[in-house]
Amino acid sequence: MTTGPTFSDRGVSCPMTRPGERTFYTKCGKRMFDSVATTIGLVVLAPLMLVLTILVKLTSRGPVFYRQERVGKGGKIFRIVKFRSMFEDADKRGPAITSAGDHRITALGRLLRRFKLDELPQLWNVLNGEMSLVGPRPEVPRYVESYSPSQRRVLTVRPGITDPASIFYRKEEDVLGAQRDPDRYYRDVILPDKLSMNLGYLDRISFSYDLLLVLRTTSSIFIPKRITLAQ
Repeated sequence: MTTGPTFSDRGVSCPMTRPGERTFYTKCGKRMFDSVATTIGLVVLAPLMLVLTILVKLTSRGPVFYRQERVGKGGKIFRIVKFRSMFEDADKRGPAITSAGDHRITALGRLLRRFKLDELPQLWNVLNGEMSLVGPRPEVPRYVESYSPSQRRVLTVRPGITDPASIFYRKEEDVLGAQRDPDRYYRDVILPDKLSMNLGYLDRISFSYDLLLVLRTTSSIFIPKRITLAQ
């Protein structure tokens, strides 16, 4: 692994590689890490996922899983999978993003989203090669359409379950809930900032950095930190 100066990406320090440089990890090691870690994760988490499947089915009408079109590597459309945390057909009765106090979220859904348990089915997306454990979070097509040529560089890698922006914006719904127009604020303020962080991630990809981000994501779930607009 090639190392260079160390940079801090909103509190997560890591060695920086040269832009465009391809290492063993980026060529094949990252996919190997995804496959092994995801297989182990699905086995270990199977009992929990079974319980959540039953709870989602029993507590509200609708399917257990929610599937939505997202833009993946190379601009390819795929269907991301989550435990359903909102009432049936909620995506047809409101904006594409959710904010604090969104009436479309079920009681169980609030708990699932608080601890990111709704994201667990995405391990199947990773196992299928559509996603990675770590990588820029995939967005819906209508947001991707507004990407600049430089921002579209995030589409050169598999999208991930977590990334530096996900850790920094772990209380994103609270921030959006305080805005008069959450969708516009997301498009004009949060999304460009997320893309900037994820472009930085592309120049820092390594096994140690990915592992650090996974650990930071896990810790942030249990020790949340409120985002301030001054950060």
